[in-house]
Amino acid sequence: MDFPKPLSVSEIARIIGAEIKGNKDANAIGLNELHVVRNGDVTFVDHPKYYEKVLNSEASVIIINKETDPPENKTLLIHTAPYDAFNQLILKFRPFQHSEKAISSSARIGKNTFIQPGAFIGNHVTIGDNCIIHSNVSIYDYSVIGNNVIIQANSVIGGDGYYFQKRENGYVKFQSGGRTVIEDDVEIGSNCSIDRGVTGDTVIGKGTKMDNQCQVGHDTIIGKNCLIGSFAAIAGVTTIEDDVILWARVSVNKDITIKKGAILLATAGVDKTLEGGKVYMGAPAIEVRKYWRQYVALKELPDLIKKFK
Repeated sequence: MDFPKPLSVSEIARIIGAEIKGNKDANAIGLNELHVVRNGDVTFVDHPKYYEKVLNSEASVIIINKETDPPENKTLLIHTAPYDAFNQLILKFRPFQHSEKAISSSARIGKNTFIQPGAFIGNHVTIGDNCIIHSNVSIYDYSVIGNNVIIQANSVIGGDGYYFQKRENGYVKFQSGGRTVIEDDVEIGSNCSIDRGVTGDTVIGKGTKMDNQCQVGHDTIIGKNCLIGSFAAIAGVTTIEDDVILWARVSVNKDITIKKGAILLATAGVDKTLEGGKVYMGAPAIEVRKYWRQYVALKELPDLIKKFK
């Protein structure tokens, strides 16, 4: 997530009420979580498990709840609640903007694109040429839709990420300031939900086709020319490379990669990174030949138990 213009660390510190350690003359270009952080970004860390990883990341400015010396060329912003401070920055620079009409005046819509009655197009949305947006589709703020895209009725593009931190008195929502990017030639079925990134982008790659009632979590990257069957559930911060096929009711855990050309048969459950060019089934998903060998062996187990009684 980029700031409207580079922001001085002194201004950031003033907004969140933090103490500056390190380079007090630095400027930041935006906000990002660790998995997408760039040089020039602000990020945060509030758990000892991740201190070292974040301090050695690409981030230029780090909001942290520990008194420590800043690494070379980095600025630390000391704050008792880095998660809350980061949320405060997201809300300041990417606040909720209510809409007063079905298609926002700030939306940009390309040539020969049709928006069916009942659709909602939010603020700062970009839609390319030759698209069809069917009735009751909602495209939230800052979403980017390419050319030749079809979105069937009742789908939601760019809703908030499902991301909460547990506290003693309940849960605190991590505010979503990222985008959803739908590339050219994508088709999205009805009743699908594609969440925007928390600070980065959720991306559906060129030529990918999604069936009805699919869920894609925040900051997930789906590659080019993938097929996603109905009721697929894909968690956040997941990478699905090009030419992958997920058939109906496949579920995919967070923070993993499904590599190029893999095929997941219906109802498979993915809990770890999978190699490409292979066919998988089962939960947890394993190669289909191994699955069937195990299945046959399991069927023979009752007879083996009787034999050795």
